[in-house]
Amino acid sequence: MSDPITTRLFTSESVCAGHPDKICDAISDAILDAALAQDPHARTGIETVAGANKIALFGEIKTTADLNFEKIVRAKVAELGYTNPVWGFSGESEFSNDVHRQSPEIAIGVDADGAGDQGMMFGYACNETPELMPLPIALAHALTRKIDAVRESGELAWLRPDGKAQVTVRYENDKPVAVEKLVAAVAHDEATSAEQVRADLLESVVKPVLVDYEFALPADDDIIINGTGLWHIPGPESDAGLTGRKIVVDTYGGYARVGGGAFSGKDPSKVDRSGAYAARFIAKNIVAAGLATKCEVGLAYVIGQPLPLMQTIETFGTATVSDTELHAFKDKLIDTSVNGIITKLDLRRPIYSQTSAYGHFGKADLPWEQVHAA
Repeated sequence: MSDPITTRLFTSESVCAGHPDKICDAISDAILDAALAQDPHARTGIETVAGANKIALFGEIKTTADLNFEKIVRAKVAELGYTNPVWGFSGESEFSNDVHRQSPEIAIGVDADGAGDQGMMFGYACNETPELMPLPIALAHALTRKIDAVRESGELAWLRPDGKAQVTVRYENDKPVAVEKLVAAVAHDEATSAEQVRADLLESVVKPVLVDYEFALPADDDIIINGTGLWHIPGPESDAGLTGRKIVVDTYGGYARVGGGAFSGKDPSKVDRSGAYAARFIAKNIVAAGLATKCEVGLAYVIGQPLPLMQTIETFGTATVSDTELHAFKDKLIDTSVNGIITKLDLRRPIYSQTSAYGHFGKADLPWEQVHAA
């Protein structure tokens, strides 16, 4: 008699680059990249707020870079497709800048190669996809990336720069076997009917993405496009945006634990960011090396101190080697001190704008996604 099949569902979501929170992440990371391009030792903690036809900057900075904050902000907003003031938000929106110099009480710890803050970070990898990411979030990101691509190319000219996707995957005995439900919401022009929105998205976005991942479409009743029927006004006019508010989208779609802090706008001395990247680097390399089929790495730091207070490796019973061997692999792979992470992953350079949409993990060109021999 065969063992019974254990079935479960898991859902993750992603958002387009023109989502209000992602606009703010993109602005914060554009400022970080501009600072690092001139000053590799720049320190930033940039927070952006967008709403009510206004863009406001807050946070801290310590740099020798000469930055035109307003120019960076307006260029990024236009790049994201917000070029029509009628939408209540555009590159012409009111701008204010209240960024201040980094606190000397924080700087003193960072100057000694210590962490820029306390906190815990988690990294995760599994063998469900070529990216070694959980399938639900990989599919959700692929859908939002494709939505933006067909808008930018003009293939679906009626699209406006905001949107979301949500994917429910059915697992049997812990293996993904089907896409059970699929939800998408996109902003569109007034001349396009709900029927055309659905038909075009299915043909130009949903079907190509699922073919790439070798999954069939869900039943027609299990695909929901624009649940309210229409959506015309995109961006912060409909819903205010804030840096760091999409941390689950940025990480593993809820499939693994997340740490205590967001990423965007923070330079690599902020372990919220660099520690999370190191944890993913370790977890991905463990899975890629065949030492486990899924792995979650935990790190924790205290402000001003270089070394983590906690380093954990959880393989959920899938490890092919002992815990001692896993930790030895980690130690050979990377020095998890703050400076060790920054040096190994070469983080003092302007690479962060590409992380502000479609997640920080699973993108092949990023340094924490590289598979190394330990």
